[in-house]
Amino acid sequence: MILSGSDIIVRTLIEQGTDVVFGYPGGQVINIYDSLYKYQSELKHVLTAHEQGASHAADGYARATGKVGVVIATSGPGATNLVTGIATAYIDSVPLVAITGNVPNTIIGTDGFQEIDITGITLPITKHNYFVGSIENLADTIREAFRLAKSGRPGPVLIDVPKDVQVAKYDYEPQPPVAAEEAHPAKDIRIRQAADCINAAQRPFLYFGGGLITSNAQEELLQMAKIIDAPMGCSLMGISGVPTDDPRFLGMQGMHGHYACSMAMHHADVIIAMGARFNDRVTGNRAKFARTAKIVHIDIDGAELGKTVHPTHGLRGDVKKTLQKLLPLLNRTEHPQWQAEIAKLREEEPAWTAGRA
Repeated sequence: MILSGSDIIVRTLIEQGTDVVFGYPGGQVINIYDSLYKYQSELKHVLTAHEQGASHAADGYARATGKVGVVIATSGPGATNLVTGIATAYIDSVPLVAITGNVPNTIIGTDGFQEIDITGITLPITKHNYFVGSIENLADTIREAFRLAKSGRPGPVLIDVPKDVQVAKYDYEPQPPVAAEEAHPAKDIRIRQAADCINAAQRPFLYFGGGLITSNAQEELLQMAKIIDAPMGCSLMGISGVPTDDPRFLGMQGMHGHYACSMAMHHADVIIAMGARFNDRVTGNRAKFARTAKIVHIDIDGAELGKTVHPTHGLRGDVKKTLQKLLPLLNRTEHPQWQAEIAKLREEEPAWTAGRA
C-alpha cells in the first residue's frame, strides 16, 4: 500500500508490537502526530509536559514491560531535550527507540531553523543511530533499530527523519515483528576454567546486576547459591533479581548498600559476577577492592570484561545460557565457617548502619 513517510513510521511501530509511545509535538514531527491521530485506535500516545519527561517515561515503560520503549520529539531543542533520558537508558541497558524529526533534506547543513545534528550529539550514548535521508529505507531502518535495541546488551537507538521524508509517499509492506538476535553462552573452555576456580573456593560470593534480570537467569542463580553454599549480593540494577527474604541474600552492595553484603564481598576468595559493571559506587578504591579474591565475570558485553576490574576468568556470553552450562560442572559443597562469618556480619550490620560501630 502507498503511504506517507509519517504513516509508514506509525504503521511500522504498530507492526513491531508497539502499543504506546511517549512524546511532545513540534513543527518537524507534526506529520507524525497527524498519523498518530489517524491510528489512535491501535497506538496510544502519551503527551508529556517536556521531551525529557517523555524519554524518561519511555525508559520506565521499557523497564516495567520488557518491551522496547518509544519516544518522539521534534528537531533542535526537542531532540536535544531527549539526551538525558537516552543517556539513562544507555547506562542502564534499557531498550529504547527515539524518533526525531529534522529539517528537510534540502536544508540540512545550512543551519536552518532548529536544525541540529542529533545523530552526532547522541553517538556516544546510543548503541547506534540513523539519519534516514530517503523514504525507501524508512521502514527497514525502524525494524533494524528495534532488533538492535533489544539484542545482546539492550540499549537506545535513535532515528532522525527529515521533514520531507515524512511527507513523501512510498509502498509499505507489513512484516512480522523482528526478533532479537540469538544469545549464546560463553565458550566451553572458559566455562570449565571458571568451574574449576569456583570449586576450589572456600568463601564464594555471588554478585549480580541488571544483566541477570535481562537474561532471566534468576532461577539459575538461586540454584548455584545452593550448590556452592554462597551468599548473594546485588548492584542497584540487580534489585528485584531474587526474593529479598531469601536467607542467602545480603542486599545491595557498595557505597549505598548494606554493610554485611559489602564486607562479605570484600572478604570473599572467589567472586562470581553476573551481568554487573563493577562501577565505582561498588568498588570504591579499586586498588583496595577485594584484593584477595579471584573474580569470575560473566557478561554478554565483552567490553565490560576487564574494563574496571581485571577478572581471573572473563566469560563473554548470555548469563542464563552460560550458567546453564556452568551448573553441571559445580561440586555441591558446604562452607560452615564462611556462613558463620556471614552471620556475624549480619549481626554487626545494625550497629554500623546506626553509626555506633
